[in-house]
Amino acid sequence: MQEKSVITSTIETARGVFAPGHLGELTQIVDFALVDAVLEETGRREKRLRLLPSRVVVYFVLALALFEHHSYRTVWSKLTAALTPLALVRPAVSSLTRARRMVGAAPLRRLFETFAGPVARPGQAGSFYRRLRTVAVDGTLLHTPDDETLTWRYPKRAGESLEFGYPLLRLLALVECGTRALIAAAFGPESEGELPYAKRLLTALDKTMLLLADAAFDSTDFSSLG
Repeated sequence: MQEKSVITSTIETARGVFAPGHLGELTQIVDFALVDAVLEETGRREKRLRLLPSRVVVYFVLALALFEHHSYRTVWSKLTAALTPLALVRPAVSSLTRARRMVGAAPLRRLFETFAGPVARPGQAGSFYRRLRTVAVDGTLLHTPDDETLTWRYPKRAGESLEFGYPLLRLLALVECGTRALIAAAFGPESEGELPYAKRLLTALDKTMLLLADAAFDSTDFSSLG
């Protein structure tokens, strides 16, 4: 009777050089086939198999987002913590950097577009008001590395005689209330205000939604919302 009451969970992991390309149970959502498909669609799948396949790089970048305050080496260690019996090669930081550049942003953007969207069921508490799906828009600022490869796009703040602080990236997101599911996002230099980025998100709205926004969006420049 005890054996029949045990609930087990099997997590599929990749093999060989693909082994580090997984995120535990999250891999069941962002599965191998989907990652391979977006790599193929965006022309970023490797033509020759190397120690850092494109699929592994995608999962590595996703892990960087989950462990944003950790170094490349630490994040790689987290990806491979359960794979020690395989004696995997530990790539240098420079190799991981080059691999990220080769894969680029297109596959990650396509993954986001695949998963983004409302998820609340009709009538779900906290997500609807008078049968309208409630969504909210708001913005935040993120620090980017103080590096010449980025500061041309994300300049540092400047006073009368000198620059100061880290370069800033402005991020605007459209989120479903109740579930916090991301529907759309837009980002760019901090020098532009929130409204130009918010306007990019309007195409993600439809007549079934009720948009909630703070006073910063109360502007005639945002009249296209109507």
